[in-house]
Order: sequence, then C-alpha cells, then structure tokens
Amino acid sequence: MPMRLNKRMGMCLPCFGGAADDVVVTPDPEIRRRQLAEAAEKRQKETTYRGVKNPEAVERKKKKQEEIEKQEMTTSVSGGGGGLRWQVG
Repeated sequence: MPMRLNKRMGMCLPCFGGAADDVVVTPDPEIRRRQLAEAAEKRQKETTYRGVKNPEAVERKKKKQEEIEKQEMTTSVSGGGGGLRWQVG
C-alpha cells in the first residue's frame, strides 16, 4: 500500500517554499523594550485601580491631600512653633 504524503510536509524553512508566509518578524530591541514598558505600565494601573469605580476621583483626592500636607509642612517650618500655641494668664 503506497503512502500518501502531504504536500506541505517537511517544508518548514522559507527556502523550501511555502513557509515564507508563516515567518513572524520580530521588532528591533528598542521597539520591543518600549512595548514591554507600556504593557507593564498598563498592568500596574489596572492593578492599582482594581475595584475602584472612579479612579480619576481617587487621583484628585490623592493630589489634594498631598498639596495640603505640603502646605502644612511649609507653614510649620516657617512658623517655628510646630503649630502649638500656649496661652498663659
């Protein structure tokens, strides 16, 4: 009984024909590095805001709190008393 061979059997390299369409071109290292960095940043954002309905509001609150803390630090340093006042009499 003769064996039937698949027409593409054994054609795994482009020089043998037919496989040139299957070759995946890898981008240069700089583009690949940038893509990986973007993907990592996206994953980090998704993890940070998991379960939060409104991430923009959370960011605004966070920035506002940082500004308030920064103001408190600058006023306490220039005031020289740490914010405590004594009244005698």
